[in-house]
Amino acid sequence: MPRLVSPSLLSADFLNLERDVEMLNQSQADWLHLDIMDGVFVPNISFGLPIVESISKKAKKPLDVHLMIVDPDRYVEAFKKAGADILTVHYEACNHLHRTIQYIKSYGMKAAVSLNPHTTINLLENIITELDMVLLMSVNPGFGGQKFIPQTTTKVKQLKDLIKATNSSALIQVDGGVDQTNAKALFEAGADCLVAGSYVFKSDDPFKAIETLKNS
Repeated sequence: MPRLVSPSLLSADFLNLERDVEMLNQSQADWLHLDIMDGVFVPNISFGLPIVESISKKAKKPLDVHLMIVDPDRYVEAFKKAGADILTVHYEACNHLHRTIQYIKSYGMKAAVSLNPHTTINLLENIITELDMVLLMSVNPGFGGQKFIPQTTTKVKQLKDLIKATNSSALIQVDGGVDQTNAKALFEAGADCLVAGSYVFKSDDPFKAIETLKNS
């Protein structure tokens, strides 16, 4: 299985967003990770549909859109129109998760579910076979630059076991505090895709940072 990297544009330079998107186009990055925050589900506000739409016009790789918002069903169609290829919703934000996943798929997008650090893997038992991906938060969502929560590596292993036991084809993505110190352990535990923001965009050589993660 290829080791995927999805750099988070939350850490990009917003005055030079086109430049940073073009850098990712030329890099070994597989996807572009876009964090959408509403100031309600998480205590921060990031960016919304106009920015996603603008990025989609320049991006040459799939847009991996992570909705950290309440009642995400309201915006599924809008994010599809804005250019999302993968749409991730939070388990904690969905009252009818199965319905939300089917709704996302009805628009031709890959459907993913994210779990906050305190949310246990077994809650996905009855829906894991419907998912294209599970995103495990390795920090508390809402802000970039946080420290990685070590327990996440164990959760990756638990999730991998569930995926195997159910013959699910879901990928495992990890987001939060990912860098060269934990990437290898996460891939070895069963992760398929790592999201990295600060590690990539605050690096002196973002191309090298992405390559380092992929080859961990």
